Amino acid sequence: MKTAVRRGRAAAVLLSLVLSTLLLATPAPATPAPATPAPATTTTAVTMAAAAPTLEATYPAPGNGWAKVERYLDPTPGIPAEQYPPGGRGDQDGARLTYFGGVRQPFSGRFLLYSAAGWDTGPRPTPVLLVHGANDNADRAWAAPGESGNCGAAACPATGLAQYLAASGHRVFAVGFAHKQGDNLVQAQAVGDAVALIRARLGVPQVDVVAWSKGEVAARAYVSSVRPSWGRAYAGDVRRLVTLGGPNGGLDYVYAHGWAFSLATWPACGGTANAPSPHLYMTCYGTYTAQPCLGVLPTGGYDCYPGQRQLLARWDGRYGVDSTAQDWWTTYFGGQGFYTSGQGIQAAIDAGSLIGPLQRAGVPAAVRTYLLAGGSADLPGVLNENRGPSDGIVFTASALDTTGIGTVGGTRLLAGLNHLELAWAPEAQAQVAAWLDAPA
Repeated sequence: MKTAVRRGRAAAVLLSLVLSTLLLATPAPATPAPATPAPATTTTAVTMAAAAPTLEATYPAPGNGWAKVERYLDPTPGIPAEQYPPGGRGDQDGARLTYFGGVRQPFSGRFLLYSAAGWDTGPRPTPVLLVHGANDNADRAWAAPGESGNCGAAACPATGLAQYLAASGHRVFAVGFAHKQGDNLVQAQAVGDAVALIRARLGVPQVDVVAWSKGEVAARAYVSSVRPSWGRAYAGDVRRLVTLGGPNGGLDYVYAHGWAFSLATWPACGGTANAPSPHLYMTCYGTYTAQPCLGVLPTGGYDCYPGQRQLLARWDGRYGVDSTAQDWWTTYFGGQGFYTSGQGIQAAIDAGSLIGPLQRAGVPAAVRTYLLAGGSADLPGVLNENRGPSDGIVFTASALDTTGIGTVGGTRLLAGLNHLELAWAPEAQAQVAAWLDAPA
């Protein structure tokens, strides 16, 4: 097994995350999840009213172009206390640890609302809410692209989309999530909460939402009213939705490249990445080990990556599976391989993917939607998706998938940009601003 591990570790070195940059924190033990979130529904009969979020703390002049950061608590009954992965890999860190009151594993009902400079003076009539992706935060995603040392390019800019839009006269806000890989239905609640707070603060009827990567699924879940019984119903308060590298058609990245994923995440093999594994068991240095909390599927009371399960869709029919990887067949389709064992992607999709439900529910026609995709699979430090045209993580065809979108305002492929560059590259910023400013 040592030979196999060494052979795979060369690939694992290239993998640092799913859908974002890797940020590690102080180790902390995992505990079984106390509850499983209620299933999503598009029905509105007999649903509980979402409680108004309460302000817990304000942090003035936080830097990175923000005027202030506020922490809110949504006390709606039903919001689960999500489970965190082992080893501290998913804990809050950096400035976010301060904003969450020094709590490394905040309750998922808490969220941050960032207000950019000019939030109360910008002349544009419709404010903008920025929604970040997996394993990320509003600072790195929108204001300091090089904060973690990986912005998708050799040189990182000092500012991001937040400052660009603010300088163009937009009143800019961003939401920050408690759980870096959290349930998208829970994060959709935070998106709706943030929109409501912005509307109340500025006295406006609607907000524009710009969502990047996994954040697109949370934003789309809100506007489509795909939600648990306790979830906030869509209030008709989003004017435009702009998606950047969003997995509108889903992705199967974890299962198609599962051997490298497990080596990068499995503690017994030396893995530390904050990303899910498609396996339940893996042989590391001759020992057959289990690490259920790292699985995509909920297992034995553990469920640390529900947000990634919700992004899944099969692409093997279009782009195949990497047959050069160890245990590739059983990783993707399920079963016992030479060194690993798992249930396969279809079982994970059946356990809670949101892609199908979101496409069936549809984005309301009143929400003019724009889709931006990258076409450069050259992300440094990441195992790039190379089975078909992609931005390194999300297939171009997925990012530009308009299934279920009532009104498509525009789509564009920026072939020279990878997944991370879509959030800060000048041509991406200019396109986002053009879409936000386009006449109705």
